[in-house]
Amino acid sequence: MKLLEDRILKDGVVREGNILKVDSFINHQIDVLFIRELAKEFHRLYRDEEITKILTIEASGIGIACIVAEEFRVPVVFAKKTKTVNIANDVYTTKVESFTHKNVYDIIVSKDFLHKDDKILIIDDFLAKGSALKGLIELIRFAGAQIVGAGIVIEKAYQEGGGLIRSMGIRVESLAKISSMSDGVIHFES
Repeated sequence: MKLLEDRILKDGVVREGNILKVDSFINHQIDVLFIRELAKEFHRLYRDEEITKILTIEASGIGIACIVAEEFRVPVVFAKKTKTVNIANDVYTTKVESFTHKNVYDIIVSKDFLHKDDKILIIDDFLAKGSALKGLIELIRFAGAQIVGAGIVIEKAYQEGGGLIRSMGIRVESLAKISSMSDGVIHFES
């Protein structure tokens, strides 16, 4: 999506370790009007799928997922990284390794919010190694729900996550696919 690629080139910052910071418009400060355009594209890509819920993981995916959910007119469910006192014991849980934070998290979703008759679209800001996406897929499978696919804002296509998830038979639609980042220069797949 050219609109997104142009914005990444304009406002994205490549940090040491090939960390792409897009926090000025996607995942810390959110440019809602811009994200609405991304949401429209996700809707165009998945509009024929009869989606009943959007699933994401806290925290960076929540804002994007909410705007996408508005396009589909369905609720958002997000996997929490910490169990709180107001979540009952009846939960789906799995472990996810965070590439950015270098931690392993238990992610949790209440069984009240994922059901076997759901058709779920996963939305997330980044796809790199695929750990978060694999964890969300596992939660959906625990619930017996249908995985419609994954909508990713930015995929680091030079890392193994996209190939791994696609090899599982999951449809992945990424709005921007970065083929390489070196010396602060970002290249996109054509």
